[in-house]
Amino acid sequence: MKNPKRYTVTAALPYANGPVHIGHLAGCYLPSDIYVRYLRQSGKDVKFICGSDEHGVAITIKAKKEGVTPQDVVDKYHKMMKNSFEEFGINFDVFGRTTSETHKENATEFFNNLYEKGVLTEQETEQYFDEEANQFLADRYITGTCPVCKNAGAYGDQCESCGSTLSPTELLNPQSTLSGATPILRKTKNWFLPLDKLSGKIRSYLEQHKDWKPNVYGQCMSWLNAGDGLQPRSMTRDLDWGVPVPIKGAEGKVLYVWFDAPIGYISATRELLPETWETWWKDPETKLVHFIGKDNIVFHCIIFPTILMEHGGYILADEVPANEFLNLEGAKISTSRNWAVWLHEYLQDFPGKQDVLRYALAATMPESKDNDFTWKDFQQRNNNELVADLGNFVNRVVVLTNKYYNGIVPQNVALTAEDEAALTKAREAVARMSAAIENYKFREALQEMMNIARTGNKYLADQEPWKMQKVDAARTEAQMFTALQIAGILAVAIEPILPFTANKLRGMLNLPVVLEWQKAKENLLVGGHQLNAAELLFEKIEDEVVKAQLEKLNASKTIQKSTNVMPAKDTVTYDDFVKMDIRIGKVLTAEPVKKTDKLLQMTIDTGLDKRTVVSGIAQHYTAEQMIGKQVTILVNLAPRKIRGVESQGMILMAEDADGKLALVSSDDAELMTGSTVA
Repeated sequence: MKNPKRYTVTAALPYANGPVHIGHLAGCYLPSDIYVRYLRQSGKDVKFICGSDEHGVAITIKAKKEGVTPQDVVDKYHKMMKNSFEEFGINFDVFGRTTSETHKENATEFFNNLYEKGVLTEQETEQYFDEEANQFLADRYITGTCPVCKNAGAYGDQCESCGSTLSPTELLNPQSTLSGATPILRKTKNWFLPLDKLSGKIRSYLEQHKDWKPNVYGQCMSWLNAGDGLQPRSMTRDLDWGVPVPIKGAEGKVLYVWFDAPIGYISATRELLPETWETWWKDPETKLVHFIGKDNIVFHCIIFPTILMEHGGYILADEVPANEFLNLEGAKISTSRNWAVWLHEYLQDFPGKQDVLRYALAATMPESKDNDFTWKDFQQRNNNELVADLGNFVNRVVVLTNKYYNGIVPQNVALTAEDEAALTKAREAVARMSAAIENYKFREALQEMMNIARTGNKYLADQEPWKMQKVDAARTEAQMFTALQIAGILAVAIEPILPFTANKLRGMLNLPVVLEWQKAKENLLVGGHQLNAAELLFEKIEDEVVKAQLEKLNASKTIQKSTNVMPAKDTVTYDDFVKMDIRIGKVLTAEPVKKTDKLLQMTIDTGLDKRTVVSGIAQHYTAEQMIGKQVTILVNLAPRKIRGVESQGMILMAEDADGKLALVSSDDAELMTGSTVA
């Protein structure tokens, strides 16, 4: 879109189930912030929208692990993420929440609109069901082997190893994350977005954006051109956490998180601008830009635009500059393995050094392919580029001006062709930086920013004003005036990438807090202008600091592996406890349950009777190993059918955080069968 009146810029809503790490930052939050800061400096009317995604299975899984409610989880991590973003300088206009009443009303209106128009189709399908947990399994409650790359840890909706979008039934060897059992297929009713019937509209929209980044456009077209094409996708789930499906017959169901979450951008805008929000989402002269990671491409380029088109009245994204993945020290960032650099911890370990991380991430941003962050590279970029190039140039200019002229910019200087050439070269770098940002090439923009500093350093090295001062005072004044103007250009140009440093530099140069981008074309430091005292913009990072971070990274992984235990569950009363009848039983027979790889069917002597128990322990104990074993069994648990077999009790096992099971046994002599456990 040429010359839009305004910009609506969104950054992907992060799941409120954990803190922010550097992969998130490099993926979409830092590039979007650089872009928005540049737009604001350029005088554009822009709103920067984000918020926490507080629904979906990732939240409920976290709640179960921490032994708290889903609301407790989202409250905790919404606050943590919001504070970390603010401290890091990610300057959102609003950071909303998808648990807000505004969002619930907004998402409900969207669903009702599509339902009443007949867009959504009601279908009865077979979905995975966990018989042990007595629950239908949403996408993230199922793991298995990815059919594309054979990664054994793929989720039911996506493989995070290869980025493929999946459906649960495509997984090989599916397993419930709730009980570890192999799920069965059971019929349930849900409401689908018929992407197959709407693929013509989607294709037409996408073909208007062939100029999108190749990774974005290519992935979208591969979906459209796949053998079976686009398929209907369920917009509802059998869950109890989320926005309730607002129609009769849908009790106990909630909106699919990828129907719900992108609408959160609109909800947050409504909360920010209750009277004028429509201008930012419905006016055709508004440019909509979504910053996301590559794992969200299908949702933002196919599903969300389809929802908006079918609703009607909304603009569609003009740009979706998705980035690839950032790795850490040569390995994939993994929150489950604690292989990550967490933003809130970085801010604690490196106070006042937000811009060092912003610089390092901008330099390694995975714009067209996966890239790697290392602590050694972080150190070298700080010491060899920020300190030696940018910081060194600014420090020399300000120190010499204070030394020679008491901090007053020289007046009535006569610039030579060499001086003008240096200024022209610096301003040409600003122009290239501008073009790079507008084309979402942030690594290129960073290089042009540093070219300004390098131009200044080379100019000083060539001119040597510290020598000229001894022989030609007038020429020295022109040299220092020129170097000061390059410093002024830097005060404008570094703002999008290094906002904290820009603020410090403006203070030293005694310039206004806000400097418009076009000011880089001017001589900002006029003759007679008074500077303030010099201070170091950056300081060296020593080897021991980097060593400590590497040790912390490796230690956290080791500690997690050796000491990670399941969290405590909710407190129960003594009366609840004494209702349980736990006894010592003896396994008389055992055999695998047909067509499963996790279940054993056993006959157990409880001392009261001989009963059948089905238990998901086959991956830990064979049938032969179990025969003759003493087990601890809950005998007054209500019977229920598992794979067609009525199970009349539950064996009590010890389970660690990795899911390994062990029998609960005594070191004493064999206990009498039927003995009670108190």
